[in-house]
Amino acid sequence: MIIKAEITAEDGHIYYVPGTNVGKDYQPVLMYNQKWLDEAGMKAPENLDDFVALLRYFKENDMNGNGDATDEIPMSIMADFLPYMFGPAFGLDLVSGFQADDKGNVTYAYADSENFKAYLEFLNGLYTEGLLEVEYTSLDRDQVIERISNDLTGVAFDFSWAMSMMYSNVLPYYDGTAATAFVGAAPLSGTHDGYYVGRVELGNMFGVNSSSKNIELACKFLDFAMSEPCQTMYQWGIEGESYTVDANGKKTYTVQASDNDWLQQLGINPSFVFPAQQSVVSTDALVADWHAECNAWQEQFVVDPWPFIYSTVDESEVINTYMVDIETYVNENATAFITGTKSLDNFDSYIEGLSALKLQETLDVKQKQYSRYYEALTK
Repeated sequence: MIIKAEITAEDGHIYYVPGTNVGKDYQPVLMYNQKWLDEAGMKAPENLDDFVALLRYFKENDMNGNGDATDEIPMSIMADFLPYMFGPAFGLDLVSGFQADDKGNVTYAYADSENFKAYLEFLNGLYTEGLLEVEYTSLDRDQVIERISNDLTGVAFDFSWAMSMMYSNVLPYYDGTAATAFVGAAPLSGTHDGYYVGRVELGNMFGVNSSSKNIELACKFLDFAMSEPCQTMYQWGIEGESYTVDANGKKTYTVQASDNDWLQQLGINPSFVFPAQQSVVSTDALVADWHAECNAWQEQFVVDPWPFIYSTVDESEVINTYMVDIETYVNENATAFITGTKSLDNFDSYIEGLSALKLQETLDVKQKQYSRYYEALTK
């Protein structure tokens, strides 16, 4: 129903076929080095206070046992994941930015004068104490993986598929079990109950140009691309080569398919080139058993993000005119507040600046869009 509402145009018609993402599986989540947790005699924290206490412990102790208690990096988090990791603890969907309450009233999370300020104060505290590293704004995934491979960090945040596919497997002592892995945990709660923000399930849309001389043929191709045989090929590859099917219809990857480089040559999960429907089952088959179990458990914490909504020409003009400047302003100020180059005493002037950038005009458009989406969703 959600995808149907998302691809329903203002006139009530549907003009495209969708490619879909898994919305609540293998999403960005918090994960801990389980070996470090066990050696500290701690469990995965459930709230911000316990989380800070854990980071302090990791920072002050020789967690990797190399005789140097100063080389530990408590957590390695890429800047783009900070909103995922900490926003919900303050009641904010900073991933989508826009959010709607139970009554359908749309607000902009980065303009929340109480909760967004509290979020910034918390991160500034981590930064000041050295628990959020100085170079967090430039940290990339390759650097995080390198640190993990050298057993230097205890906390990460990334898409769940990285848990065993990219993080755990580079640990020097990983033996394929959760006890020696980077393991996903529940989201952190603060002034609000924590949650994880999922992905928009609508990955892409495919249609036919109205001026095409082969509209019927193109539609037949899209119909074939959406068929079960094609979707099976997208998700599993070629029967007998990359997967087998038992008497009960259960699919299993072959030994050769365990070579991910070889498997990807078959076009598994093609990105943005066909209307492929991502599969949780085929992903579960690729990751470690403990990883698949952890993903299924974490699904309970994942909520839907701000939906994709069709924009009219007038709505697009407003959003394209104002949102680039608004997002740039927000990102620059958030970094300045977190790192302390700008005092939070200036937070009120930051809010005033958002108003000057025509935030209200943008909110009016988003409110109109959400009301239209909600009407389509409930039909």
